[in-house]
Amino acid sequence: MRERLPCVYVLASSQRGTLYVGVTSNLPKRVFQHRNDLVDGFSRRYRVHDLVWYELHETMESAIQREKALKAWRRAWKIRLIEESNPEWRDLYTSLVREEPT
Repeated sequence: MRERLPCVYVLASSQRGTLYVGVTSNLPKRVFQHRNDLVDGFSRRYRVHDLVWYELHETMESAIQREKALKAWRRAWKIRLIEESNPEWRDLYTSLVREEPT
């Protein structure tokens, strides 16, 4: 995976647990920050660390539009989206990187 690529992502605290929707141009680095509680706020407070879904975009503008749309979705729709590509709610972070980003 190219290091700098706009994408929308969903983190979960556990299977069907608390969800967090975000956008970034560097997914491995951003998920590393969440996993290690380097990001103050929601993901740290609710221990939302597992990358369960992500979607790549050509531009940051399209990624931001998609993030806003997903945040407006009902929870059941987000769960369905995750389970279509990741029915076991595996943490996808390890498939992104072989070692933690710096």
